[in-house]
Amino acid sequence: MTKQPVSPSWANISRTAVLAVVLVAGSAMLSIAPAQAQATRLPTDSAGAPLNSLAPIIKKASPAVVSIATRGTVTEKSQRNPLMDDPFFRRFFEGPGAGAQTPRQRQFQSAGSGVVVDAQKGLVLTNAHVVEHATEITVTTLDGHDYKGEVVGSDTGSDVAVVRVKNAKLSELPIGDSSKAEVGDFVVAIGNPFGLQHTVTFGIVSALGRSGVNQDGGYEDFIQTDASINPGNSGGALINLRGELIGINSAIISGSGGNIGIGFAIPANMAKSVMDQLVKYGEVKRGMLGVQVVTLTPDYADNLGLKDTQGALVSQVVEGSAAEKAGLKAGDVITSINGQAVKSGAELRNRIGLLRLGESVDISYLRDGKQRKVSALVQARSESSDSAGISELHHGFDGAELADTPAANGVNIVSVEAGSNAAQLGLRANDVIVKLNTTRIGSLKDLKVAIKDQTAVLLTLRRGATMLVIPLH
Repeated sequence: MTKQPVSPSWANISRTAVLAVVLVAGSAMLSIAPAQAQATRLPTDSAGAPLNSLAPIIKKASPAVVSIATRGTVTEKSQRNPLMDDPFFRRFFEGPGAGAQTPRQRQFQSAGSGVVVDAQKGLVLTNAHVVEHATEITVTTLDGHDYKGEVVGSDTGSDVAVVRVKNAKLSELPIGDSSKAEVGDFVVAIGNPFGLQHTVTFGIVSALGRSGVNQDGGYEDFIQTDASINPGNSGGALINLRGELIGINSAIISGSGGNIGIGFAIPANMAKSVMDQLVKYGEVKRGMLGVQVVTLTPDYADNLGLKDTQGALVSQVVEGSAAEKAGLKAGDVITSINGQAVKSGAELRNRIGLLRLGESVDISYLRDGKQRKVSALVQARSESSDSAGISELHHGFDGAELADTPAANGVNIVSVEAGSNAAQLGLRANDVIVKLNTTRIGSLKDLKVAIKDQTAVLLTLRRGATMLVIPLH
């Protein structure tokens, strides 16, 4: 099932306005049609020859795209009357201990897509949410053969999972370099939307590096495309005109559940990095540098005397961390990791989170306007994350990565792991904690002092222009 983040409602747009837009657009098209006819060029293949049809590419790629059907059981908590939260009502109406939510089990079945990336080993890339809670997995190939699948590993943070099928005749899809994708590139999506096997849609790369798509946070660096993606496409292939896999279709924005031209795919480079760890370890062992960072805004750049906003501003360096040992300091601006440019704080977090523990990483950064370089060894989260200390004091913060804000006016929630305690309690990436109970919070240090020995916790958050109060338990 494809994730569907909340989208704006267009129900209030009048029919007249819509018709006006269509008519104006139509007039413009008529007036420039001759010029467009001369400038339009057909897409070309890897050899530069014009493509009159995408059929040759589709015929080669389609056998590697499979259908994934799952069955399983989920445990849900039944709803209770809010009056039962009052001890008086529990005592006189239901007896001691009444009002607790009673877990119940529910059977489910769902369908999605997958991509064979290693035919010899039977490895299939898909989304974590496609195989979540599955106890029975059936993989169906283009020729109609069914195979039993087993989950090698699943990572909710990136929404990537690897399924293995044994003794199967499979075709594989080559993995391309998604970092070379550009806005405007032609792409093809192949999957099984609404159970319609091996449906092919065509479009372009609409944007790169999208984040903030899923409310649960996670590691996001999505390729946005207008190639039609619908429920059932999850885990399917997004390919370029060379027939290479450049993305795993994952999410859409939709108010109706159907495609409106805004779909998202996990870049192939990220998916492959996660897959390698899932195959080797069965899980993703994410690393940390031990820095808290924020995206470099124009105001911050001006204050630091920088010409542009490319990079991640270090707001804090954790004591004893790899970053401290390498010599990084608050106020540094990290501009590249292992030779690849870093555009924002979110991008830096993705890059570091996908590195293997113990791996050496080359860091380029600016300090006092001068470019510098250092190397550091990636450490485990527990070794370097100051947020972990707060999680130990209160498990409501489990799964949340926290950082001081540059102006010391609160604690920024940098990210929230999908499915974590923090996500379930309503914390979201980019929230700013400004108060705990009645104590104002200016920094992580303030938060750790205020939360110590507290059992009942009320957080006051700033979310955009809105103030919220969220209880942690």
